Amino acid sequence: MKRSLRIVSRQSKLALWQAEFVQQKLQALHPNLPIEIIGIQSKGDKNVDIPLYEFGDKGVFVADLEGYLLNDTADIAVHSVKDMPNVLPKDLELAAILQREDPREVFVSVEFPTLESLPARAIIGTSSLTRQSQIRALRPDLSITFLRGAVDNRISQLQEGKYDAMILAVAGLKRLGLTEYIQQIFEPAQLLPSVGQGALGIECRKNDKATKRLLQPLHHLPTARCVLAERKMEQRLETGSELPIAGLANITPDGNLRLQGLVASPDGRRILKTSHHGKPDTLLTIGEIVAEQLIALGAHELLCTS
Repeated sequence: MKRSLRIVSRQSKLALWQAEFVQQKLQALHPNLPIEIIGIQSKGDKNVDIPLYEFGDKGVFVADLEGYLLNDTADIAVHSVKDMPNVLPKDLELAAILQREDPREVFVSVEFPTLESLPARAIIGTSSLTRQSQIRALRPDLSITFLRGAVDNRISQLQEGKYDAMILAVAGLKRLGLTEYIQQIFEPAQLLPSVGQGALGIECRKNDKATKRLLQPLHHLPTARCVLAERKMEQRLETGSELPIAGLANITPDGNLRLQGLVASPDGRRILKTSHHGKPDTLLTIGEIVAEQLIALGAHELLCTS
């Protein structure tokens, strides 16, 4: 039986919102359990002038939090699943995946209502190679500019006129109450989101059975199946660095799991897409099949030259 629970979180507004959300969920289930949030700065938060892909891996927002788990100075870490590398430290595991928020991408602007309405050479900000490549394919005439920092700080830069528009995740804007800045929501057929987008994952030590029991009621099986299929696809495709890979799975009305996958060149000149569906309990196989289909289309050659 746990006498207390320590949650380690990044200190951005969005990360703390996510940690507090989990804290509230757990507190409702275990009202007599003291739950503390430990806020820290990750490597990614300290180096906001460096594009994410230059760090060389996806763990830039995660590794420092994992250190707290491995040193037993925290019990759980709350992550945006899209920030998590596909291979975790051997003593840690993704113990719960919460029900997903809207995973779609959005066009955010003060002046312009749609991506199509932007004039040529307008400045659009994004921190993601995956978004960048797909936007370049849609609007090669735009000036796509490196963008980093917390979501609320990005909105401030938009208000100051440093950018004409931005591409952000609808989930983060909803969680921070900033939906009034959304001008256009992209369907996945237009702009496929990053793997795991919109989902929160809770990481803990593998041998901490008491904590895993506390987390089990928060685990949302349909979301987990979709997210794990996406992560399996990405794991099969990864070459060890930040690359333009996108994926989104959903449970269809007939009960199947459908996974859409995408690999692109950063300049958007080549976009490879495919999809596959099957029974939800074959999620890992579905992820493998979509990855193999993308490889057959030329994904590895494309990724190795990106």
